[in-house]
Amino acid sequence: MPLIENSNYAAPPMLRGKHLATILPSIFRSVPDAPYRRERMELDDGDFLDLDRVQITPDNHRLIILSHGLEGDSRGKYILGMVRAFTGAGWDALAWNFRGCSGEDNRLLRTYHGGASDDLARVVERALLYGQYSEIVLCGFSMGGNITLKYLGEQSTKIDKRIRAAVAFSVPCHFADCSQVLAHKSNRVYMWKFLKTLREKVRTKKARFPDEVDDTDLHLIKDFLGFDERFTAPTNGFRDAMDYWTSVSSRQFLNAIRVPALLVNAQNDPFLAPTCFPYDEARESPWLHFEAPEHGGHVGFAHFKNGTSRGKGLYWSEQRALAFVESALNAAAQSKTPSPGRRKPAAQKATKKAAKKAAKKTAMKKKSGAHKPAAKAAGRSAKAAAKKKTAKKSKQTGGARKKATRRA
Repeated sequence: MPLIENSNYAAPPMLRGKHLATILPSIFRSVPDAPYRRERMELDDGDFLDLDRVQITPDNHRLIILSHGLEGDSRGKYILGMVRAFTGAGWDALAWNFRGCSGEDNRLLRTYHGGASDDLARVVERALLYGQYSEIVLCGFSMGGNITLKYLGEQSTKIDKRIRAAVAFSVPCHFADCSQVLAHKSNRVYMWKFLKTLREKVRTKKARFPDEVDDTDLHLIKDFLGFDERFTAPTNGFRDAMDYWTSVSSRQFLNAIRVPALLVNAQNDPFLAPTCFPYDEARESPWLHFEAPEHGGHVGFAHFKNGTSRGKGLYWSEQRALAFVESALNAAAQSKTPSPGRRKPAAQKATKKAAKKAAKKTAMKKKSGAHKPAAKAAGRSAKAAAKKKTAKKSKQTGGARKKATRRA
């Protein structure tokens, strides 16, 4: 029952409000750029994905794969912070950019969307083909967290054994409800920011696909219902916005997850609806760990020391992710029982069978040996009783003969 009821995140007093906790870290946090090496991954549908990789050593066996949020990229501060945290702990990192998010428009009309777990699957497959990684961790933020959790649930018991754990922060597990929350006037600053860049991408698509994209009155769209209904859904094969939201929301996939996964959603996240807090699923699942700190905002979780920003230090989310992953790996190493859904190795089965057989044989010998002394003792007692009875009978016979002789 991995429901974490008492989170240890303590927000700085000035960042206990949901909007400050969300906005200030995204603006004022200073994180050095990562030493990425870009790789272009050609896809089977004719499109491409740009991957940014940090390789610590040529023979490193640990890798974290990071998925950014809506209108983000591999150089977002929360991505760079997590990359720095894990590379500092000896992990390689692979941050992938969604279609059209690497600074260059993707080739197809299709865009990225919140349920693109097929693209994440392609990235994971690429990482496995490197051939050097035996321990891979997935990490996602916001929309990228939704894609990560959806992928894990879809893979379920079929997931590659090298995928060892996952962490996700500020995840909109229920798109329909979250779209209503973000449409509220208190969140108009976020909607304005998202729609500003989304409109630019629509215009880029219009220039390349003039007969398939209609940007008439684009400026009148004010929320995700309007945008997803008109653009996201039809360009990605969904009937409408509701079909899109219902199909991709990760909450429906949580019960099928079969690797240790940590989901952290702050209670004061301005983007999330109550349906994004899967308490029941966490209580019932041995795999899903759910933590809901009182504060943290959306992809915030800032960490301060002595009243000042730690600058080059780690945010709480990065410390939490490292701690969870190391704990999951240590628990797996100490456990002798294979994970559910994965077959036991043949050698392990044979060893266990031989051990059971030997134990059974030993028990039978002990049981047999315990009865021998008792049997011998019983035999001696029986012989003594028979001898005593014979002697008594002989005595009685001799006495009778003496009496008969005197009478004669």
